[in-house]
Amino acid sequence: MSILNVVNLNHGFGDRAIFRDVSFRLLKGEHVGLVGANGEGKSTFMNIVTGKMMPDEGTIEWSKNVRVGYLDQHSVLEKGMTIREVLASAFQFLYASEERMNELCTLMGDADDDAILEMMEEFGQIQELLDTHDFYNIDSKVDEVARALGLIEIGLERDVTELSGGQRTKVLLGKLLLEKPDILLLDEPTNYLDVQHIEWLKRYLNEYENAFIVISHDIPFLNSVVNLIYHVENAELTRYVGDYDKFMEVYEVKKSQLEAAYKRQQQEISELQDFVARNKARVATRNMAMSRQKKLDKMEVIELAKEKPKPEFHFKEARASSRYIFQTEHLVIGYDEPLSKPLTISMERGEKVVLKGANGIGKTTLLKSIMGLIPSLEGRVILGDYLYQGYFEQEMSGAKNNTCIEELWCDYPSWTQYEVRSALAKCGLTTKHIESQVRVLSGGEQAKVRLCKLLNRETNFLLLDEPTNHLDVDAKDELKRALKEYKGSILLICHEPDFYEDFATRVLDGSTWSLKLS
Repeated sequence: MSILNVVNLNHGFGDRAIFRDVSFRLLKGEHVGLVGANGEGKSTFMNIVTGKMMPDEGTIEWSKNVRVGYLDQHSVLEKGMTIREVLASAFQFLYASEERMNELCTLMGDADDDAILEMMEEFGQIQELLDTHDFYNIDSKVDEVARALGLIEIGLERDVTELSGGQRTKVLLGKLLLEKPDILLLDEPTNYLDVQHIEWLKRYLNEYENAFIVISHDIPFLNSVVNLIYHVENAELTRYVGDYDKFMEVYEVKKSQLEAAYKRQQQEISELQDFVARNKARVATRNMAMSRQKKLDKMEVIELAKEKPKPEFHFKEARASSRYIFQTEHLVIGYDEPLSKPLTISMERGEKVVLKGANGIGKTTLLKSIMGLIPSLEGRVILGDYLYQGYFEQEMSGAKNNTCIEELWCDYPSWTQYEVRSALAKCGLTTKHIESQVRVLSGGEQAKVRLCKLLNRETNFLLLDEPTNHLDVDAKDELKRALKEYKGSILLICHEPDFYEDFATRVLDGSTWSLKLS
């Protein structure tokens, strides 16, 4: 049975086509991975099918009574609510039904026999609904999902506005999973999840009976949960059966076949044009030349898709630092209350250290405390000499109304426009992206702008907070290569072992010193 039908979808921004005559069909129980490079329109597609954005042309039809759950990159939480209240709001329709049941009990006291019979029937229907949805075990369901996503450790009575980006994503994901919609739409669900919680989400989605569409650049994750791939490229959407690896295998074969056909056709066109040019003026061969010209005119010319610019990352390196990058003495990090036990750790020149552990245990806070951006509650940090730091934040700060050019000029005011454009282009951004405001870019394109700022600053110590979030496969591979090549020191927060295990010299597990774990 078809849950969603998209027919002849056309959409664009300005003169840039995002989708051209795209059709899509989702059947019950299908587990779909929506893949493609940064900026190809994956999140736009999700926004169109959920009605958050109107397409220029085309029809979007959902089957009747389908409940859709959507986790997008920009979901927000209401101020003043606790984590428990947000999770429990997944059952709002059941709470409303219980209220109606209580109301019926009150009304029955003054009703006549006929009215009582009607009310008893409605009461029974509501009771059946509550039993079907296991209403009387809501608290244990909330606790189960909260535990699985590591929210118990944060504290279920905590105000959601106090949470980090990763913690907010977990809360929204938890609420969505508790709602058990008929179709799940997940945009980069693993971005802020650590390994343990990604494993739990994998198990959950594998057991999920209903359909889902997931956008992700996490290949091992995709391979373990999807059975269909839809690939967005050059304003088209193409369906492939199987997981991501199977898709890549078929895609590469199709691409090489098309390239071979293109070369053969170009050779034929060249030979025909040459024959026409040499023979159209001669009476004896004019008819043959005209015949070949007709063949040229009728030929359906094969066009190769424009190659997307591949990013090139090269970190500018400053002079060598002193032997020790930093040392901490009984350092206690936190804001109003401690997040860690007293920490005494050190890092030496040339080390590439990874910080891993669940969200909210203080990894970002530790990074900021080392840099001096957040004062420590106890102890101290001793920084080495001749440090030239480069910091990559999880999210973009500052005005997003700037264009990419203006954003880079803020950091490099002496650069010419040519230098700014060249630097952004090297990071895989096209002219249209470069001239756009930062706020209209996808998460991956915004990350490339921030990386561009960092790459062009001379550093010998990089502090990177989840740099792989939102980046597509090509950009991730290139960043990995650049970090392996970097001769300076690196302190990296990352939840993807596949990304860092080739170059990390040491992995520190935050759970060994955090006070936020039970």
